[in-house]
Parts: sequence; structure tokens; C-alpha cells
Amino acid sequence: MTLPDLTPYYGLIEEKLVGWLEISIKHLPNFVVSLFIVLFFSLLSRVLSKTFRTVLHKALESRQIADLLASIFKIIVMTVGIFVALDFMGLSGTVKSLLAGAGIVGLAIGFAFQDMTENLIAGIAMGIRKPFQIGDVIKADGVFGTVKAINLRNTLVENFYGQLDIVPNKVLFRNTLTNYNTTGERRVEIGVGISYADDIELASEVLVEAINKKDFIKNQEETAVYAESFGDSSINLLVWAWIDYPGHVGFMQARHELVVIINKTLKENDILIPFPIRTLDFGIKGGEKLNSMISNKTS
Repeated sequence: MTLPDLTPYYGLIEEKLVGWLEISIKHLPNFVVSLFIVLFFSLLSRVLSKTFRTVLHKALESRQIADLLASIFKIIVMTVGIFVALDFMGLSGTVKSLLAGAGIVGLAIGFAFQDMTENLIAGIAMGIRKPFQIGDVIKADGVFGTVKAINLRNTLVENFYGQLDIVPNKVLFRNTLTNYNTTGERRVEIGVGISYADDIELASEVLVEAINKKDFIKNQEETAVYAESFGDSSINLLVWAWIDYPGHVGFMQARHELVVIINKTLKENDILIPFPIRTLDFGIKGGEKLNSMISNKTS
């Protein structure tokens, strides 16, 4: 059995290897420079990321958001260095392919984890804007309580029933949010009814005077009593008073004490808080008393 002559193939392989070697030697300086570029950007990304993280820790409430932004910044700087190095080696086509691939992958990930991404972006935005901080009392979309922790994807709120609500950040970011700590005060509103026979101006005067004697009432010139409406059995009044919030007296305690003082003050001034009154009118056309109807039936 005769073996085939492999000399031509050896020649082709040798020619190919020699060509690759020549190309490698030719591009060796560019490769070395590109390696130094990558190392330089690697060191630069670490230094800038550490500086950026220190600044963000001072500027942002959440350390998680600060660390995430610093890491993203580091990856961006490092990616720029890699692209510069590839372009320096003459691989501009590779750079374009990588950019296109990164865009497609990023789009796919965005669609696949849309909800998670939205919460993450909302958390970062709130960390920068700071609509509330840990310890603030907030209300938004049925959530009402004290902020206990702010994370990247959710916020922990302790409601006034003692439970911990885990609220997605997009809920707080999308909806109208009330922060009760922004102004440091809160208005207490209490409704009360007085009889039609009593003087509204007198009731307003004595109530404002009694309420302003409480030491937790602030902005006393704004304490007021308004005639709200005509009720079935009473003239309905609306009492307004301002308190510090949060303060040494809680909202529920302040409202309790105001209800007590309103009830006591009206009694002391002989102003009646009436029970519901119903007038019964008998007869087909009305105007007939019950006792006359009974007497007519028994006679």
C-alpha cells in the first residue's frame, strides 16, 4: 500500500503558519500597546469608581444605590478601554459587532425583566431625587406608614397596624406620594354637630379658645371652626387645628384629646350635640297625630 504524497499539503500549512507568524510579529507592537491601554483603563476605572462611590455615599441615602451606580460607572469606563484597545489593533469591525450584539442583548434582557428593571430604575431615580428618607411617614396608593428601608427594587414601609409592607419602587415612583415629614406639621380635622337652637359664632369662639390652650397646638392663629352644612338634626361644624408631625404628641393622641376638649367645652357652655331626630307623620296626606288616629280607631 502506497501512502499519498503529503508534500504539497505540508507546503500549504507551512505557508499559512509563516503568514500568521508574520502578521503576529507585525501587529505585536499594536498588541502590546493595546494591552497597556486595557491595563490603564482598568486602573483608571478602579480609581474613578472608588472616588465616585465616596461621593455617592455622601449624596445618596441608600448605600446599595451608590454602590450600584459606582459599579456601573466602572464597567462603562472598562468597556470604553476595551473598545479603544480593539480599535487600536485594527479590529474596528469587531468593535461594531460587539456594540450591535450588546444592544440586542440589552434589549432582550430589558423585555425579559421589564418589571424588575422598572423597579430598579425607579429605585435609582428616587435615590437621586430623595422624595423621602428613612423614618419619614409617607402615603401612596393605599400604603400609609413609616419608611424603614430603601432598597434598589423595593421600599419597606411599616404601617400603623404594625405590619411591614414591601412596596415595589415603581408604585411609589408612578403614583402621587404624600410625605408628612416635608413640612413637619399636620392638620387635624374633627367634625361635630350642634343643635339648630345654638349660636354658631359662640360655639366657634369657645372651641377655638379651648383648643388653643393645648400646648401641642401650633399655628394657633389658624385654629378655626367652620360651619360645614345643614344636617338632618344639627348644624355640622368642622374643627381645624395644626400639630407638629411627627411630634411629641402623636396624631391619634392629639385627635383624641381634641375630641375630649370639644365635647367638654360644648357641655360647659350649654351647647347641645343633638341625637338624630326623626319626625313621624301619619295619615295618607300627612299632618295627623298618632294619638288621634288611635282614638278614631277605638271609637
